[in-house]
Amino acid sequence: MKTVDGRQWATREDLIEHSGYGETTLKRLWRDRRANGHPGDRAFDGLMHWDMNAWDTWFAKYRERPRDLSGVDRSGDPDEQLPPAGQARVLGVDPARITQYGKTPPPGWPDPVRVEELPTRNREYRTRAQLWAWVDDPISGFGTKGGRPPGPDPKARARAAKVLDARVRLATEALAAMPDLKAGEVAAALAERHGQGVDTWKRIVTQARKQSQQQEAR
Repeated sequence: MKTVDGRQWATREDLIEHSGYGETTLKRLWRDRRANGHPGDRAFDGLMHWDMNAWDTWFAKYRERPRDLSGVDRSGDPDEQLPPAGQARVLGVDPARITQYGKTPPPGWPDPVRVEELPTRNREYRTRAQLWAWVDDPISGFGTKGGRPPGPDPKARARAAKVLDARVRLATEALAAMPDLKAGEVAAALAERHGQGVDTWKRIVTQARKQSQQQEAR
């Protein structure tokens, strides 16, 4: 801790000790400062410092943001180890959210208790107790509206459209390669091969069929 003109300035290590949160969490809060209003820094001796009073005031308000946790499932064995689909059911979110958390973890997202290695990816398991503790901690930001203005994020929408187009192509190829199978069976094969839920692939297979029919009708 450094005192300048009667004000205390804290390094990240000081903030870790002061707040009780880890370095990864505090780095994410700083990374998202444009959205969450994190105070700016000041360099002393080549190190980043933050005004302790300003940071404390901001952090208290950050933790008090209104949140909606009504969709969280509080039932079941706290120690049960859940795959991503089960984690999504506990949190009341789409399984794609858990996938996104794996790529860009939100503050405080718990480490997996077990990792299952699959041919194309790793499947991370977390317990209900971990998930409940995470959503109950305001630092998670779960249940808040976030800092981005209302409406779909154009970049995220473009990325999602690109991913969907790729999956529709996979479904179209699978339908052509397995013409005797029902849509649900094709979806199950795609889910086994590429991940994601069978219901998700059913919707994609349906879309692929519609697009093929529209092209044939032209």
